[in-house]
Amino acid sequence: MSSPTQSGTGSKWGIKIAIVVVLAAAVAGALYMKNTPGSKNAPENLAVASAPQTPAPGAPEAAPVETPPALPRLVDLGADKCIPCKMMAPILDELKKEYAGKLDVQFIDVWKNPDAGKEYGVEVIPTQIFYDSSGKELFRHQGFFSKEDILAKWKGFGVDLASAAPPLGS
Repeated sequence: MSSPTQSGTGSKWGIKIAIVVVLAAAVAGALYMKNTPGSKNAPENLAVASAPQTPAPGAPEAAPVETPPALPRLVDLGADKCIPCKMMAPILDELKKEYAGKLDVQFIDVWKNPDAGKEYGVEVIPTQIFYDSSGKELFRHQGFFSKEDILAKWKGFGVDLASAAPPLGS
C-alpha cells in the first residue's frame, strides 16, 4: 500500500504532465492556424492551392458568375433604443422593401457596435450617410430624416428612385 505522501506526489506529476500536453496542443493549433491557406499570416506558396483551376477538356463549361451591379447605399447609424432612431426604423424598412434591387439600405446599431460609430465618424444618432454606387460619400444628415426628404435628396443627386418604385398594391 502507498503512503499519502507518495500518492500526492504522483497526482501532482499527473497535473503537470496534463498542463504540458494542453500547452503543446495549443501551440500546435496556433501553428496550424498560422499556416492554413486563407489565413492572413499564411505563407505565399500555400495560396496557390486556391487558384482557379482550368476545367478538363470535354468538361461542361461553368456559367460565368455575374456580379450584381453596385447600388447607391443609404447607411443609417443609430440605436434600437433611441427615440429618433425608432422613428427612422419604419422608414428604413419601407425603403428597403420598396427599392430592393435599386437601393441598398443598411442600419447599424452603434450602441451594440461602437466601433462602427468610430469607423463612420458618427457624432450624433441617428446619422444617415448617402453613398453613390461607387462607394463615394455624397451627403450626411444628423437626426430624423423623413422618407420624402430622403427620396428628394437622392433625386437631387440624380438618383430617381421614385420612378423605380413598384406600383401601389403590388
